Amino acid sequence: MTTPWGEVELTRFPEDPRDRLRAWDASDAYLLRHLAEEEVPLTGTVVVVGDRWGALVTALAGHRPTQITDSFLGQEATRANLARAGVEPGAVGLLTTQDPPPERVDVLLVRVPKSLALLEDQLLRLAPAVHAGTVVIGTGMVKEIHTSTLRLFERILGPTRTSLARQKARLIFCTPDPALERPANPWPYGYTLPDGLGAVSGRPVVNHAGVFCADRLDIGTRFFLRHLPGPGAGRVVDLGCGNGVVGTAVALADPTAEVLFVDESFQAVASAEATYKANGVPGHAEFRVGDGLAGVASGSVDLVLNNPPFHSHQATTDTTAWRMFTGAKRALRPGGELWVVGNRHLGYHLKLKRLFGNSETVASDPKFVVLRAVKRG
Repeated sequence: MTTPWGEVELTRFPEDPRDRLRAWDASDAYLLRHLAEEEVPLTGTVVVVGDRWGALVTALAGHRPTQITDSFLGQEATRANLARAGVEPGAVGLLTTQDPPPERVDVLLVRVPKSLALLEDQLLRLAPAVHAGTVVIGTGMVKEIHTSTLRLFERILGPTRTSLARQKARLIFCTPDPALERPANPWPYGYTLPDGLGAVSGRPVVNHAGVFCADRLDIGTRFFLRHLPGPGAGRVVDLGCGNGVVGTAVALADPTAEVLFVDESFQAVASAEATYKANGVPGHAEFRVGDGLAGVASGSVDLVLNNPPFHSHQATTDTTAWRMFTGAKRALRPGGELWVVGNRHLGYHLKLKRLFGNSETVASDPKFVVLRAVKRG
């Protein structure tokens, strides 16, 4: 990426030379050009929210910014990009959306996230640290910035306007109003599950902002819950756990199960832990933010349950699902099983047959299918 301060080499994480998706977009470049052309003073505490792969903090590393992200993969990409650029360790602060934010913010740069709820949560968490002199600039692609986005900035921070579009990207300028009466933060949000879902029927669910379908149970998970394997699995992984309702259902049905909840989203794993604790499950559970099953010992898992995403930062791709499937095969013991729910049109049965040599349909309806693959010895 070409920046006003020179060329920066950026990659996503995990790095894959076959991956043609860039680690930056026109909105990152637009914001950086604006900061340089308008000579925006980048002094004091500079905070960058939602920097997807570290493009912004890598370019601005000389100003010692702090990055706040919900993505483990994004944070790891940032570490790699900073190291590649020769940035000294500690020059850039790396925080997650679950960490306490800085007490004072003098420059706030916001890469608008896909989730409006996550934007709301982060602006409300940061608002007490923003003062009348804080420079607040948001950036995003035109398709990502809506009237509701601007209203959030206005409702939480102060008067807001937008720039002209350049290369399908737009900037948001906000003037903080310390006297503004802000609403209470509605996150995390909880609700009670409906009946007909097995062990979790009528049970509480807790969702932090930004988690998929945070205010209701998505229909894919609803279908999966009705067709989970029976008790006796042993060590179980809820892979891409989201709010943890699937793993919690397993633990409620079988208190002897050891359940590992894994997701690359810090918000998701916090939700899964909160959901598990809200249900008072007596079994053993572990909660891990990470890159799928990386770090889980080979042959140590009896059952993997997975509802894989097919979007990565608005790019439609099966790369994440394939990496989840291959990671599951490595982690499973011989005879262990991977159960997957997905839209019928995604053709996951073909991928499972290619990888495991087998794929069985456990249940299906006009929209979804639950598949089972067994790791052969």
